[in-house]
Amino acid sequence: MCGIAGWVDFKINIKEQLPEVAQMTRTLINRGPDAEGIWHSDHVAFGHRRLAIIDLEGGKQPMEAEVMTSNSAVVTFCGEIYNYRELRDELKSLGHDFRTSSDTEVLLKAFLQWNVGAVNKLNGMFAFGIWDRYRQELILARDRVGVKPLYYFPTEHGIIFGSEPKAILANKHVPRRVTLDGLRELLDMVKTPGKTIYEGMYEVRPGEIIKFSRQGLFKTTYWKLEASPHTDSYDATVQTVRSLLEDTVRRQIISDVPICTLLSGGLDSSTVTAMVAKELGSTKVRSFSVDFSKNQGNFAADSVRGSPDAPFARALSEHVKSEHSEILLDSKELLDPSVRASVLKATDIPPAYWGDMWPSLYLLFREIRRYSTVALSGEAADEIFGGYQWFRNPAAVQADTFPWLTSGSSRYFGGTQLFAPDFLRQLDQQAYRQEAYQDALREVPVLPGESPENRRMREITYLNMTRFLQTLLDRKDRMSMAVGLEVRVPFCDHRLIEYVFNTPWQMKVADGREKSLLRAAVADLLPDSILNRVKTPYPATQDPRYENGLRQELREVIEDHNNPVLPLLNLNKTKTQLERAGQDTSQPYNRGSLEVVLWINRWLKEYNIELAI
Repeated sequence: MCGIAGWVDFKINIKEQLPEVAQMTRTLINRGPDAEGIWHSDHVAFGHRRLAIIDLEGGKQPMEAEVMTSNSAVVTFCGEIYNYRELRDELKSLGHDFRTSSDTEVLLKAFLQWNVGAVNKLNGMFAFGIWDRYRQELILARDRVGVKPLYYFPTEHGIIFGSEPKAILANKHVPRRVTLDGLRELLDMVKTPGKTIYEGMYEVRPGEIIKFSRQGLFKTTYWKLEASPHTDSYDATVQTVRSLLEDTVRRQIISDVPICTLLSGGLDSSTVTAMVAKELGSTKVRSFSVDFSKNQGNFAADSVRGSPDAPFARALSEHVKSEHSEILLDSKELLDPSVRASVLKATDIPPAYWGDMWPSLYLLFREIRRYSTVALSGEAADEIFGGYQWFRNPAAVQADTFPWLTSGSSRYFGGTQLFAPDFLRQLDQQAYRQEAYQDALREVPVLPGESPENRRMREITYLNMTRFLQTLLDRKDRMSMAVGLEVRVPFCDHRLIEYVFNTPWQMKVADGREKSLLRAAVADLLPDSILNRVKTPYPATQDPRYENGLRQELREVIEDHNNPVLPLLNLNKTKTQLERAGQDTSQPYNRGSLEVVLWINRWLKEYNIELAI
C-alpha cells in the first residue's frame, strides 16, 4: 500500500518543477513511510511513497519497463493485486521476463501486454498512474469498487493527480477554493461519484479509466454493476457465496509482513476472522477489537446498539483460538488536539458525520500498527447483503430519497442545526440531495420482468454500494493509511458483489432476518451467539465527558471573533445549545451538530480555505 502523485504538463518543463513534485509526494509520507521515489521526463513526473507489503526489496516505485522503443511505460501504483501470481505465470507464457517478485511489475507488464485492457484482468484494490511513453499518454485507473482513492485536477495544458487531495493542494497551480456545491457535498452523508468538495478537483470513479494526452482528457468505464437473471437455487447460491468468500480470503492473506483482523464480534468481521484462522491452520491469527473505557461495565443500550461488542468478540476469538487484543479508548484521547489534527490532516476535509468515530478509528489503527502492517476488515457486507435497518424499514425503503437520510436514520449522521438560516437557505440542501438521488436512480441497471419488490431492493442496494459504502471506504482508508496500516476488505471482491447484487431479495432475507444469505453461508464456522446476534454498528463513546469537551471547545471558538466558522453560525442558537448541561435528548440537537462546527472551523483555519459563497 502506498501513496502516489504525479504531474503532466505539455507546456511546462517538469524538470524545473521537481522540488514541487517532491513536496506533493512527501505530503503522502504516512501512506508510505518505508521509501520514496520520483521519476521524471520532460513533461511528466511521478512520485511514490511506499508501504512495503510484497517483495520488500524488489517492489520499489515508480517502476519503469522498456521492452522495445515502441513499448515502454512507467507506473506509480497504490494497492494490492491479489491475483498477481496467476497473471505473472500468464505473462511469462507470453514471453515477459520478471526481475522482481512484486505485483507492481506484474501490473506494469500487464499494461505492456494488454494496454488498458489489463484492468479487466486485475483482482484487487488499486489506484495507479501509468505513463505510456510511446503514445505520450497518461492512464489513471481505480479499482472497481473504489477501495483505493485517486484524485485529479485538470490544468490548462496538463493534469495533476494524487492519492489524496493534499498531494494536489500542495501544487501552486491549485487553488484552495470551495463553492456552495462543495459545502453541499461535504455536509451530506452521500458521496457523489467523481465529485470532491474542492473546486476544479475530481475523483476517478470506481471502475473508471482516465486518459490524458495532447488531445485532451477522456473518460471510460471498464466496470459497473449490471443486472442479470439469477438462476441458481437457494442451496447453490449459499454454496457459491461461501466459495467466493473462501477464495477471496485465501487471496487476501498473502503478505510478506504480519497480518491481523478487525474483530467486532458481529457477523461480518467474525466471518472474515474465522476464515483467516481456517486458512492459517496452526498459525494463530491476531485479532483486534475496540471499545471505550467508560462503556466497560456501564453500557447502555440505545436504538441502534443493543449490546456491547466485547463479549461477542471474545466468544469468536475463543472459538477460532485467535490471539486477541482489546483496545480501550478514553474520551480524553478522542479530544486530544494532536489526535484531531492528525485526523484532519489525513482526510483533507472536515468530518461532517460520525464525529467521534474518526478519532477512535485513528487511535485503533495506530495501536494495531504496532503489531501488524495489514488488517482484514468486514466492511461492505451490510451494503451487499442488506444488513442495515433501512433495508427492512418500509418507510425508508419507499422514501423518495436516500434511505439512510430518512427521519429514522439521518439523526446519526451529524447535523446542521447550528448554522445560520441565511446560510442554510443558500445551501438548499434538500434540492441538492434530491437531484443527487434522482441521478443515482437513473444509473441503476434494469432487469426486464423483475418484480416491483426486487426492483426497489436492487435500487436500495445500488444506492448503498455507490453512495453510502464509499463514505465508509474513504474513512477506513484515510484513518488506516494515516498510520501506515493497510486494510483489506474481502467483501469488496467484485465477483462476490456481482453475484450477490443479482441474487433475489427473498434469498437475502430467507430466514426473516438481515443478511440471511451470508449467515447461511458461514453457519458452520461461527458459534450460535454470533450467528444470532442482531446487527450492531461500530461502537460510540457513551461518556458524557466527551460531549462536555466538545461544548467547552465550542465555547472557546465563539469567544474568538477571528474564527472563520462564525459567519456561518446562528450564534444565538449556538449559545443556547452550549447552556444545556449534558445530553438532553428531549431537544432536537445531538453532539453531531457540535462536531460539524468544530471540524469545519479547524479545517478553514488550517487549510486556508477560500469560501466562494
